Amino acid sequence: MGDVDMDHMRSEILAEKLAQFGLTRQEANIYLCLMQNKDLSGYEVSKLTGISRSNVYSALASLVEKGAAYLLEGGTNKYTAVPAEEFCDNRIRRLTELKRELAAQIPRTGDSSEGYITIASHRHIMDKIYNMLEHVEYRVYLSMPAVYLEQFRHQLEQLAADGKKVVILAGDLPSPEIKGCILYQTDKREGQLRLIVDSGYVLTGEMTGSVTDSCLYCGQKNFVDVFKDSLRNEIKLTQLTKGD
Repeated sequence: MGDVDMDHMRSEILAEKLAQFGLTRQEANIYLCLMQNKDLSGYEVSKLTGISRSNVYSALASLVEKGAAYLLEGGTNKYTAVPAEEFCDNRIRRLTELKRELAAQIPRTGDSSEGYITIASHRHIMDKIYNMLEHVEYRVYLSMPAVYLEQFRHQLEQLAADGKKVVILAGDLPSPEIKGCILYQTDKREGQLRLIVDSGYVLTGEMTGSVTDSCLYCGQKNFVDVFKDSLRNEIKLTQLTKGD
């Protein structure tokens, strides 16, 4: 693969990530152009990107409105990119403010569903785990592939530091150990996730990193109790095996 193809692929990946911060694909490409060049006029951006001047000027105005670019006043209006870290921090701060407003204003229908909910794709499963760990009040039992466990190290250590009981079952124990957590080495279950939070909610299913991964989320008491007993028995078996 040539350098040109590699640069194009890199730009496509960056544009896709910028889209997560509210930029359209066209705005993201223009933003990257501004990042790679010093102050540019709309005409210069159009020439460098191949995007029509009318679309460029519209996108530049939108980038300024979204806080991704600054307009430099002068004989010829030029634009400069806001540094990526600053732009992203500003967007995150604003979204955090909006989150608080929405949480306070949107009416609630009651507690979370106690039925069976399917969480599809690795990214959404990871999001659900983060969210469940954020709301632990007393205890958490967690078993997942070691490759993903490290991504939750900080959360788990913070829970333990806050006095919450954190039990981790893993085929390969993390190194260094996750501070404050109770660790059990069990038989390897490649690609499997099992999570119980406060004996109230369970998340279980496939965890391979694929968009086809699927997990079941449930708050139904009978299901949670059976699942919890299964994990307890596995821990007891692990302790007995160690004793041998």
